[in-house]
Amino acid sequence: MEYRAFGRNNISQISQFEKFNPLHRKHLSTISRILPFRVNNYIIEELIDWNNIPEDPIFQLTFPQPGMLTRDQLNRMEEVITRGGSQREIRDTASLIQRELNPSPAGQKMLNVPKEDGLRLEGMQHKYAETLLFFPREGQMCAAYCTYCFRWAQFMGLREDKFSSSDPQLLFRYIDRHPGITDLLFTGGDPMSMKTSRLREYITPLLKRRPGNLSSIRFGTKYTAFWPYRFTTDGDADALLRLFEDIVKGGYHLAVMSHYTHPRELSTPVSQQALRNIRSTGAEVRCQSPVIRHINDSAAAWRELWKREVRYGAVPYYMFMARDTGPRDYFSVPIRRAFSIYTEAYRSVSGLARTVRGPVMSTSPGKILMDGYARVSGKKAMVLKFIQGRDPLWVNKPFFAADNPRAIWLDELRPLEGRKFFFEEEMDRMTQKAGDLSDTAGENEGAANGVA
Repeated sequence: MEYRAFGRNNISQISQFEKFNPLHRKHLSTISRILPFRVNNYIIEELIDWNNIPEDPIFQLTFPQPGMLTRDQLNRMEEVITRGGSQREIRDTASLIQRELNPSPAGQKMLNVPKEDGLRLEGMQHKYAETLLFFPREGQMCAAYCTYCFRWAQFMGLREDKFSSSDPQLLFRYIDRHPGITDLLFTGGDPMSMKTSRLREYITPLLKRRPGNLSSIRFGTKYTAFWPYRFTTDGDADALLRLFEDIVKGGYHLAVMSHYTHPRELSTPVSQQALRNIRSTGAEVRCQSPVIRHINDSAAAWRELWKREVRYGAVPYYMFMARDTGPRDYFSVPIRRAFSIYTEAYRSVSGLARTVRGPVMSTSPGKILMDGYARVSGKKAMVLKFIQGRDPLWVNKPFFAADNPRAIWLDELRPLEGRKFFFEEEMDRMTQKAGDLSDTAGENEGAANGVA
């Protein structure tokens, strides 16, 4: 199959477009000026059940839905378009609404961007001591966009919220100078959207002059689900698989962090062959996704997803909560419900699938696991713990929150006892320090070599 993408400007070329009701077409056009929209012919032809729209989960996953914006936001955008506002006015209105959607959650810009020689390295994030995230400039798109994507600002022209670098030597130097880094994660966008020849340029310094501290390389990708031909019959597929082999032969543990949201994404022969091809290189495939209303908010969906992942040789890794950004009110489920879904699904799979952890909130302080309920001093408490933290001393330390059946995120939880959770004062100090450093950085921000 030859890849073909569809967006707002050519959506009418999708043969199934006639199945959309007129109001949905109008809303789709409006929302796609604010949030990213990109789908491809594989998803349209192989994954969406067109007899079940708009309820079909893959349709919900890839096509903007009216409920993703508030009525006020939708009306403001439609008013400008309907009265024939200029392109600049449309962009300005879209930008104002985008700012209301928390485009940079969990302190990504202020707290995660590392600094070298007084310069911010805008193409990286270094939140946890062991793991460095790198955003290659050429990997700033995806085979298709998930409607709940927490990195949606990467695709919508919000330059100040974009992470991007094009300098392989900068990447090597940073890893070499920080011996605590053991894991490198290429992310985006999607690094699999890059030509293999360019991706190899980022990898080559790590193979030739291997930093002694680095042991694992990861690629975060949705291509295994949204365009598995990248690993099978695409013209660049063999070169990509040879690169994977070279990374493994170079002594690295290679993990393809595959983003599967629904079991149907593993139902096609080509998706299954893609996993076989990746694993044949010596790479491991680990799978993660948030629990998302309208798409996979049932134990049956997660049970089947984990079973299929194990069947085809992949490792269930994370069930996340929907991040506090973009259209999260449309997609979020309460923490209590997510835990119930996780528990029911977890009970009905074999030990090989019980590698998965969840539900997990990826918050500014760190990755926080909802671990269950307990009675503490006669009160019902939510048991939480860090599985990653900005301060490593926080990791695996349980803490208790007062039960809140409606809470969907950490900021809606309150300590069972006392005014603050144990980590909050230290987190406040980190935030204050980052703000002070940001103020003094001035015109140096974003000026590091290779930063786009």
